[in-house]
Amino acid sequence: MNLNILANTFCAGFIGHERPLGWVLAFLPVFIASLAGGLWATWICKKLATKLNITDKPDATVKTHTEPVAYLGGIGMLVGVIFGILTGMYLLIGEDVFNLQFKWLAGILVGAVITCTVGVVDDLVDIKPWQKLAGQFTAALILVGVGILPDLSWTFEAVEKVTGIPLSMPPLLNTILGIPVVIIFVLGATNSLNLLDGLDGLCGGVTAIITFGMLILAIHLSSWNFSRTGDAVRIIICMALCGAVLGFLPFNRHPAKIFMGDAGSLLLGFCVAALMIMFAESNPRWWFASVMLFGLPILDTATALVRRKLNGRPLMVSDRGHIYDQLMDRGLGLKKSVQISYAIALTYAVIGLLMSQIRTRYAIIVYIIVFIVSGFIVWKKGFLKMDGLRGAAKK
Repeated sequence: MNLNILANTFCAGFIGHERPLGWVLAFLPVFIASLAGGLWATWICKKLATKLNITDKPDATVKTHTEPVAYLGGIGMLVGVIFGILTGMYLLIGEDVFNLQFKWLAGILVGAVITCTVGVVDDLVDIKPWQKLAGQFTAALILVGVGILPDLSWTFEAVEKVTGIPLSMPPLLNTILGIPVVIIFVLGATNSLNLLDGLDGLCGGVTAIITFGMLILAIHLSSWNFSRTGDAVRIIICMALCGAVLGFLPFNRHPAKIFMGDAGSLLLGFCVAALMIMFAESNPRWWFASVMLFGLPILDTATALVRRKLNGRPLMVSDRGHIYDQLMDRGLGLKKSVQISYAIALTYAVIGLLMSQIRTRYAIIVYIIVFIVSGFIVWKKGFLKMDGLRGAAKK
């Protein structure tokens, strides 16, 4: 079979016939609204932050910029997300499951506002870590409250296949087990993207790649009419997040005119976490694929924690030892380091999308191999060492 036939076969299986692609295109106003809102609000926030002297001052340890840069970019993205979600709600009016879709979208919107607000406060007055975690925890509980939970019934089905004993997970047990999963995903994603926000255009660009990959996955599921409730919500959140980030990035590309701050990274992490949880419907295949799409932030966070542990450094103290920092320290420069990070994020995204089309048991094997290889490369290239510029920053 040649490559053309293989590509056509893949595309034929990827795009279903249960819904026309025109159904997806009807949600384009969500992207347009979030992009316009993000551009306008980020511009306003830049002007406001500069006037009020709400800026990020350079230092001699972790930060790479040499002049004060405006903060509040996260608020600009939040406005874009709000514009997009509200537009999506309007487009869904009249749907037979509108009440549940509205509930899910409203829950994500409230959680986004909470995480962004916590980030703004931290940007302005530097709150304690437990206070940031409390805000993220609250946002996670909002998702639980509106019913955005993973479907873990497949675990019982897997046990049944192995043992032959008929099993089914009671709804209450699924909820009980799902709550800590939601909390872990929200805390993990928000803090991973917070750690990734270290270079101009890095966190926003990587998030755009991840979210665009999730949008492709959401389009795939919607074309097969996978979920009456989830299909539309996933597409709306993906488009709203993509538009908001792309509205922010022109102001954040090097040399950055505005930073997203914790307000932006926590907001983006929460929205991506909500998407990953919404992909956990019925079959773990798409959930695992969405986690692979989030591969670079996972790799960078794991590398940071392992590196600090191995070198006897405090786990929660900032340093210049992240993968992107070490790329710069090796003489690649800021732009090149960001481009390489984009390429790595894109590689994980492509692997996730491809593996979403094969049996879960085989996909898991590939995922394990990918992360083992990633860890080996990190170790072999010396990214676990801490010396010189890569030493832990002192408070």
